[in-house]
Amino acid sequence: MKIKLTSVYVDNQENALRFYTDVLGFTKKADFSNGPYRWLTVASAEEPDGTELQLALNDNPAAKAYQEAIFKQGQPAVMFFTDDVKGDYERIKAKGGAFIKPPTEVTGSTIAQLKDSCGNLVQITQLARW
Repeated sequence: MKIKLTSVYVDNQENALRFYTDVLGFTKKADFSNGPYRWLTVASAEEPDGTELQLALNDNPAAKAYQEAIFKQGQPAVMFFTDDVKGDYERIKAKGGAFIKPPTEVTGSTIAQLKDSCGNLVQITQLARW
């Protein structure tokens, strides 16, 4: 079994697409509509055939409440892994990424957190090498 798709709720799909592609560096994978419904996914530029992230519109009350609650708690909606959190921090910051936590060493890793401009916190994690 493999994980092929996961989702994050966003309050604006166009803003989300710009953030996840232009700022984070992911590539658009799928984008099609059926009436008001839009299926929109991105994938890592390093693994274009890997797991896709659906940028799902929070257009129902349960999705919106969930997104707002985890944001209010300071919990990241998504977490990405890197081998160079400090380098990615500088690259993303230069592209306008709004970090709320710069690279910070925690138990077993170094993390940085930023807002995705669509209602979520994103965490970038570099695991410690023992």
